[in-house]
Amino acid sequence: MAHSDALIAEDIEAYLASHEHKTLLRFITCGSVDDGKSTLIGRLLYESKLVFEDHLAALERDSKAVGTQGGDLDFALLVDGLAAEREQGITIDVAYRFFSTEKRKFIVADTPGHEQYTRNMVTGASTADLAVILIDGRQGVLTQTRRHSFLVSLLGIRHVVLAINKLDLVGYSQDVFDSIDLDYRRFAAELGIKDIQTIPMSALKGDNVTESSTNMPWYTGPTLMEHLETIVVDEGATGPFRFPVQWVNRPDLDFRGFSGTVVGGAVRPGDRVRILPSGTESNVERIVTFDGDLDEAIENQSVTLTLTDEVDASRGDVIVAADDLPAVADQFEATVVWMSEDEMLPARRYLVKVGAQTVGATIDHPKHRIDVNTLEHQAAKTLGLNDIGVANLYLDRPIPFDAYSANRDMGGFVVIDRLTNATVGAGMLHFALRRADNVHWQAVEVDRAARAGTLGQAPTVVWFTGLSGAGKSTVANLVERKLFALGRSTYLLDGDNLRHGINRDLGFTTADRVENVRRTAEVAALMADAGLIVLVSLISPYRAERRMARDLVGDDAFVEVYVDTPLEVAEARDRKGLYAKARRGELPNFTGIDAPYEEPEEPEVHVRTVDMSAEESADRIVERVLGIDR
Repeated sequence: MAHSDALIAEDIEAYLASHEHKTLLRFITCGSVDDGKSTLIGRLLYESKLVFEDHLAALERDSKAVGTQGGDLDFALLVDGLAAEREQGITIDVAYRFFSTEKRKFIVADTPGHEQYTRNMVTGASTADLAVILIDGRQGVLTQTRRHSFLVSLLGIRHVVLAINKLDLVGYSQDVFDSIDLDYRRFAAELGIKDIQTIPMSALKGDNVTESSTNMPWYTGPTLMEHLETIVVDEGATGPFRFPVQWVNRPDLDFRGFSGTVVGGAVRPGDRVRILPSGTESNVERIVTFDGDLDEAIENQSVTLTLTDEVDASRGDVIVAADDLPAVADQFEATVVWMSEDEMLPARRYLVKVGAQTVGATIDHPKHRIDVNTLEHQAAKTLGLNDIGVANLYLDRPIPFDAYSANRDMGGFVVIDRLTNATVGAGMLHFALRRADNVHWQAVEVDRAARAGTLGQAPTVVWFTGLSGAGKSTVANLVERKLFALGRSTYLLDGDNLRHGINRDLGFTTADRVENVRRTAEVAALMADAGLIVLVSLISPYRAERRMARDLVGDDAFVEVYVDTPLEVAEARDRKGLYAKARRGELPNFTGIDAPYEEPEEPEVHVRTVDMSAEESADRIVERVLGIDR
């Protein structure tokens, strides 16, 4: 967790601890740029008496210096903390604020309005119970309004406040209000948004924010604050019991409990539960908290459960009601929101975090991308920054899950880059693919070890990587000749040869290069499983895919060989004329020219062809391979 995130978490913990007797409402503000989101939150903070005197003095100074209200208090400055936001008068990050009234405590996220910050809006909405969607009374329902409403429905937020703002600039017209309300409800019906409270207001002037406006006697509904204080969003423990284990609590030999947060349903001592994915059953013995044992734990409560039996459970497992089980699967259809500037690469191995468990995953080519402005489904080969699409998701092991529409905690996930550990996407599980139930591993009696014993060798994949023209194929051929002469059973998979067969449908885009490596790695792994020593000569420019190949084969049977040749030397050797074509722009996405090559960081063998002959390089590699045999 970043330092700033840790401080926010500490502030929220302290805040919640001081208001334990009150219910909590998490909500977001969203809408088009400059509809008044930050101004509204600033007004709520101001009216809630949560602006300290020094902050108020700073607000008065800043309002005169950089405000947008002609010297009057600019409440947006209480929220727009980034310098870039203050200069532009817009929100580009998610700003979290917490405040309280006599009736309720609140955590509000001010989310950005620009399309390029869709990922920020998704982040803010992922834990919200309610969305306040602002509309400028002068503009009506805009494209951004539709986009954010779609995201609100996509992320499962069931309660919406339609705040028709800036009515002071249209004479507090009821006709304007009624027209916008009708227009929005027609659109919201298409998205399945049913619970909508429409409120006419002026966030800047304070109309209908915390007090009823005398300027709009035709409106008799609640103010925004009244609605936020009274709306019921906790509908009780209506779903089945779900409890992801976050920590095995073992302070001494006499106590063993499972700590976490109830994300669905309720649980009581004596309830029969099952631990997934193992399937072990037991009964709840105690519900332990710092303040003493409970007779019941409900959704959103953090507790420690003890069971009547000694069962094997660890972080990432899920304790569920024994008579109402979630599905367990490793293949899903899912909606994916891409959050990285690097496009999603189908077949690349990512990590996916669902609840407290992290598993390996690949994402298939999108079935379609969703135009969030028109809701149209568009063809797409991949997803770029802020794109939203539907694709199949494949995990490396089964997990218990509920559809996101039924349980956000059990059906929501984030996508993590395996090398940088950065969050690159988020998503929502729809359902398990039918093949997940119908396709199973078939047990075989003759395994790799048996086949290797017959051949009298250690199965190995020797993966040659380097620039085009580095000498990979030359060295690999020599290595195979030497191994063959020593009586070893080998096979050489050369990148050019494979593109005449199983990879002939692939081009040289980043996505196609990833798929090229994936297919080759799968074939190499099967050949190694047959007991062979497999030599792979492939540029394979990305570390992530070479890591994927290693994971497929197994670390103990994988030898990465970096055939290291400077670009200028490789280019001078270019008998095929590929570099010359690339320099002329006739061969786009050529590695080393206009496409990157990520050098291996810790290869098992590193041969520098400017210092060593091909023969010397081959001898060093053979020695390494034969070392595995011993």
